[in-house]
Amino acid sequence: MNEKKCKLTDRLYGYMKKAVQIAKDAFFPPACPVCGQALPYIQGVRCQVCEQCKSTLSYIKDPRCLKCGKEISKADIEYCYDCSKRKHLYKQGTAVYSYTDALQKSIYRFKYQNKREYAAFYAKEIEKNCGALIRRWNVDAIIPVPLHSSKYRRRGYNQSALIAKELGALLNLKADEKLLVRSKKTIPMKELNNRQRIKNLENAFICTCDSVKYKKVIIVDDIYTTGATIDACTDVLLKAGVCEVFYVCLCIGKGF
Repeated sequence: MNEKKCKLTDRLYGYMKKAVQIAKDAFFPPACPVCGQALPYIQGVRCQVCEQCKSTLSYIKDPRCLKCGKEISKADIEYCYDCSKRKHLYKQGTAVYSYTDALQKSIYRFKYQNKREYAAFYAKEIEKNCGALIRRWNVDAIIPVPLHSSKYRRRGYNQSALIAKELGALLNLKADEKLLVRSKKTIPMKELNNRQRIKNLENAFICTCDSVKYKKVIIVDDIYTTGATIDACTDVLLKAGVCEVFYVCLCIGKGF
């Protein structure tokens, strides 16, 4: 009898929770992660992104650089200009979008206007577009690029960690936010050239474990430009015992 009551209670709780969520969704509709406007229903289903914004999303298409995943213009070349001139420490990487104005504004709201809910959409897009490749990598964990403690206190969260957590749930992978720490307060990368970026990131990251148990990991970040941040994180992880490091980013620039 008690078991039946428990099952009935659990079922009623589930119904009530769903009803509350429906009411909340109706009165406080989620915002489009691209434009920030309320998302509409289409055929009784709430959209993930509004129709107008969907057309502004520029997905990375083939041919891609075999190393960093940037979209390149010629099918007869294997690597983008950057990867053909510079050796990266990571094994391979991929991204979902080109870094357009629409995504720039979306990521700005995500990072600086507390739009943490965008992480779920970003992770779904990564899984949808890059999931097959990620599964072939056969990694042990997902590692977000860490924020310096001062920036974390000011912002209240690490945007890369939010994406990593959501992506880990979709891929059934552990998102380990504590393995890497940003020990050095660096200058904003957008203000620096390639050489300055590398110098800026020297000794910027440390590993909290002397002997890492993971053999293969994915580093997750929001934007990939030159790869300096990913390489700096990779260097630390390889020295700590990781065998192979891959990366996934939401946005990436185009190759040549």
